[in-house]
Order: sequence, then C-alpha cells, then structure tokens
Amino acid sequence: MRDTPKQSPRLPPRFVVVGAWVLHRAIHRLTFGRMGLWRPKGTKWGTMRLTTEGRRSGKKRSAILGYYEDGPNLVTLAMNGWSAGEPGWWLNLQANPETTVELVDGVHEVRGREAAGEERARLWERFKGSGDDLERYATRRPAGTAVVVLEPRPPTASS
Repeated sequence: MRDTPKQSPRLPPRFVVVGAWVLHRAIHRLTFGRMGLWRPKGTKWGTMRLTTEGRRSGKKRSAILGYYEDGPNLVTLAMNGWSAGEPGWWLNLQANPETTVELVDGVHEVRGREAAGEERARLWERFKGSGDDLERYATRRPAGTAVVVLEPRPPTASS
C-alpha cells in the first residue's frame, strides 16, 4: 500500500521562486548562452531554453526548464513552480506545438505534446527518481501536472 503524503512541503515565497527564474534567464542572456544550460547526468535533470509563440501576442517567449532525455525526446513538467495555474509556456505550446529548444549543443526544432496513460506514468516515475519530493510537491497544485514530451521534428525549409 502506498503512503499518502500528509502535508505539502514548504516552498519559498513566490517572489523568491520568480526571482530565481529571472536570475537564471539573465545569467543565460548575459553570458551569451555560455552559462545556464546543462545536460542531464545520471538521476539529475538538465536545463533547456524553450521558446514558444505567444498564443495571444504572437511574440516569442522563452523559459528555462528542467528536462530529461527519453530516447530522442525531451521531457519536462508543466508545473509553474508548483503553484496553481498552468505556466504560460505550456498554454502557448498547446496553442502552437511546433517550436524550438536550445540545449548545450544548439537549437533544435521540436513538437510538444502531453504524455498520457502508461507513457505518463513511466515518465513521472523518471522525474521522481531525481531525489526531489515530487509526489508531495504535486499535492500543492489543484489540478494534475502535465508531463510534456518534446519530440524532434525535421528542420523546415526556412531553418
């Protein structure tokens, strides 16, 4: 029988979480991409820069996200710092799933989708293996956390 988490773990105040995101993007930008991104190693996740098209504005929007590799695919969680509401990048990706990610080795064209069923369960377990208290943090969100799969796509003629 599985233990049910008794209480959600404590998180820093929202301004600290948002400040960390701003700082991480600034480091990446100010170092011209030389710092701020890394590959996953062992059970630790890596970081990538996802660029989506704003669903209302049409402007390019970037977010730096944690990810794992699953064969040729990249996998991340749409968690918004474990607060309520979906992150903007995930709403944008749902509206326009064809986008790009920047990894340590360059920019790649991908198509995003939500994992479901057995695939979602398998990928969720992979994130749980990182040592983070994923199940307890997930209880902080009123709705489930989407497991997002970014599949490689062939380059377009304009690339």
